[in-house]
Amino acid sequence: MSGHSKWANIRVKKTAQDAKRGKVFTRHARLIEIVARTGGGDVTSNAALRSAIDNAKSESVPNANIERAIKKGTGELKGEAMQEVVYEAYGPAGAAFIIECLTDNKNRTLGNVKNTLAKNGGRFAENGSVMWMFQRAGVIAARSEKLEVKSEKFLEELELELIDKGAEDFEVIDGRIQVVTDSAKWTGVRDFLTSQNFEIESAGLQFIAKQTAPVDAATFDKVHALMNLLEEDDDVSEVHTNAVVA
Repeated sequence: MSGHSKWANIRVKKTAQDAKRGKVFTRHARLIEIVARTGGGDVTSNAALRSAIDNAKSESVPNANIERAIKKGTGELKGEAMQEVVYEAYGPAGAAFIIECLTDNKNRTLGNVKNTLAKNGGRFAENGSVMWMFQRAGVIAARSEKLEVKSEKFLEELELELIDKGAEDFEVIDGRIQVVTDSAKWTGVRDFLTSQNFEIESAGLQFIAKQTAPVDAATFDKVHALMNLLEEDDDVSEVHTNAVVA
């Protein structure tokens, strides 16, 4: 486990600095609604809901928005039910894409995503042709002043604790830690970091590329531009690619 690992190209979760605040609020509300529908509105028995709320609060989503999303999920408020939809696609130079969406209208979302891909060197892929290149893993991002000191002893002790809690890898950059876990163990790592007074920025499941596709800098810029365009759509929650700069 080290700062220069196979996970070094994990794409960090976008923040309000690179996305409109309304888009950020909408994405979190939809996630909360979905997990409340599937697991109930009680955070003590629904770990996914607790995490979704924590992630929303880390990006300053108002409590009123959070409570309204929970009520929609549990049926207290009426409205079209949100659904999770995942599309597989290819982008510039054949880079693989996983596009996660949260929508109340699948036809609208499909049309918008397909149109954005077609105009920017991308295309839909057959089911399963891209997914095998990725794995579903837990990813926890957190900050702590302790990391800014860069104490080797502290990092060694932290590494041992993280391994014990189920971490598979981590990297530390500028006072921020990003931990990768088995898909079933991310809550334990999150809770451990919280107990150590780390500020949790995000925690949950993400698609991580198992097989990367090296591309030159110019091509990667095109890949990144396509990712940004896809993420401008309110229905698109996350976009992942296996493209890395050669």
